[in-house]
Amino acid sequence: MFPIRDHNPSGRTPYVTYALIAINVVVFLSTWPFITSQLEAYRFFNAWAMIPARVTSGYGWETILTSMFIHGGWMHLLGNMLFLWIFGDNMEDGLGHAGFLGFYLVAGLAAALLQIAGDPGSRIPMVGASGAIAGVMGGYLMLFPRARVDVLLIFIIFFRVVILPAWIVLGVWIGLQVFSSLAVTADGGGVAYLAHVGGFAAGLAMTLPIWLRRGGIGYWRRTHGRPPHPQAEYELSKSRIPVVRKRR
Repeated sequence: MFPIRDHNPSGRTPYVTYALIAINVVVFLSTWPFITSQLEAYRFFNAWAMIPARVTSGYGWETILTSMFIHGGWMHLLGNMLFLWIFGDNMEDGLGHAGFLGFYLVAGLAAALLQIAGDPGSRIPMVGASGAIAGVMGGYLMLFPRARVDVLLIFIIFFRVVILPAWIVLGVWIGLQVFSSLAVTADGGGVAYLAHVGGFAAGLAMTLPIWLRRGGIGYWRRTHGRPPHPQAEYELSKSRIPVVRKRR
């Protein structure tokens, strides 16, 4: 189940969201293609990735920041940037440019800290923007629980785009992260599930005061959990593939 876009247009140009995407892409393109051996990969991630055992030993704290801007492959990068593209502009619209940047970085910090707390002696490097983006998703859920999100459903050979409310899409996503963080083995299967949970929780916590100032439950009642402006409508273009009807 992959979100591909929401129906929640932004009221202002999301410059910080664009900049974060650009920085992640530039960092990836300037490093990943030149890592041609396991030794080079080890040296690179050892220098810039967040390694819990190193941080708990009292050094490498700067890697909490640097790890948020490096990725382990094309799919890792593209998946994270897609989620940031979908949900980041609306949070930036509500928080302002500087506020959103601070929100994003604090969510990434919280994600790293929970990952460290979960396994402080781990030597496994953690990289990627997903912890910070999970915070963005948590904030989005608090402010726009019924915003419509287009989701691509893939079941074996069955493909279909369906429209679901954000609370289902994001609720299922964080539910899977919590379940996986409890079920996986110590190495996490290569995914920092605890970081996702930590970032998401931080996003909820940081958005809670904004939600309360807007009226809390009353805000949801007034807006019905939807964006405060008209939601975007998309029309699917007709396929150019000719229809061949079965002959009887």
